[in-house]
Amino acid sequence: MSNTKKPTIAVVIADDHEFNPFCKWATENGAYTFKEEGMSMFKMDFNGHELIAMMCGVGKVNAAVAATHLILKYSADEIYNIGFSGAVKGVRRGDLVAGTSCRECDFDLTPLGYELGVKPGQNYVYKTDEELIEQCKALNIYTGALGTGDMFLTSDETKARFNKLFGICAFDMESAAIASVCERYNTKSLSIRKISDDCEDSAADDYRQMNNSEEMGLTDTLVAFLKARLNG
Repeated sequence: MSNTKKPTIAVVIADDHEFNPFCKWATENGAYTFKEEGMSMFKMDFNGHELIAMMCGVGKVNAAVAATHLILKYSADEIYNIGFSGAVKGVRRGDLVAGTSCRECDFDLTPLGYELGVKPGQNYVYKTDEELIEQCKALNIYTGALGTGDMFLTSDETKARFNKLFGICAFDMESAAIASVCERYNTKSLSIRKISDDCEDSAADDYRQMNNSEEMGLTDTLVAFLKARLNG
């Protein structure tokens, strides 16, 4: 009989409207909820794997803290992120996209002669494990490069600039921070985002409408992905 430990799966979600549908599904399937370091969490058995989820709060710092906590305290082997994103190019409101790579679009050392987004002496484009991407494709989830920054993007000019410089299809506030931490700790990660707005004048209203609805689409997609992955 094998005593090999099955991988621990962790999920990081930014805000309560994104977290609540996943938590609702989890509690209906045996999860117990708790708070730790001021963050809402739940833990459950999922197909024989320990599944832990954390609501981290919005933005790169919160996301990085959560990912680090899940790796160091709970020995997370894989970290997944779901949430809403703004469309940059090639996607539209309601689409789902899994990130083939993530990068921080707002990291700016241009006054020192570096290109926007470049982090001197280290990697700054965090590529997703190809196996995870192939599993997304098998579920007909669109894949593309994601951009991250500590801003709610509502500018046609800025999104055009980010697309030209980085080739991203969508923009959010957490993905690259999680991917950066996971790369440092040799932990697989994947972000699956739903497009809530077009990063233009109506973006805030469009985002609020979708976010406040607490619809189950992202939860259903992640659960389907994990079932396929963990049964494989």
